Amino acid sequence: MRQDWEPEDLIEVWTLLEDDMKRVRNKSGATRLGFALLLKFFEVEARFPESAKEVPTAAVEYVAQQMKVPAEAWDAYDWQGDRIKRHRKEIRAAYGFRAELPPLCGRC
Repeated sequence: MRQDWEPEDLIEVWTLLEDDMKRVRNKSGATRLGFALLLKFFEVEARFPESAKEVPTAAVEYVAQQMKVPAEAWDAYDWQGDRIKRHRKEIRAAYGFRAELPPLCGRC
C-alpha cells in the first residue's frame, strides 16, 4: 500500500461510512481503532496488512480522529491474539469473503 496520501485521498478512501460506523460502535480504544483500520485497509487492498507498519501513518491519524481515539492506540492493538482473528472474520463476512480452507487430504 502506498504511504503518501493527499488530504482529499484520505477523505475519499479512509472515511468511515455509516455501515462502517455501525461495525465499530461496540468497540473501544485500541480495539476500535484497530478494527476500523483493518476494515478500511481490507476495503482498499482486499487483504489484511501484514504488520502495523504497512498502514500509512496519515491514515492512522485520520481514522483515529474519526474514532475519537488517540493515534498512538494503534501501537497497542494486539496483532497476535484471538481478537484480531475475530476482527478479520467479521470484516471478511462484511465484504462477502471467507477464509481459504486447507485441502482435506494431500490429493485434493
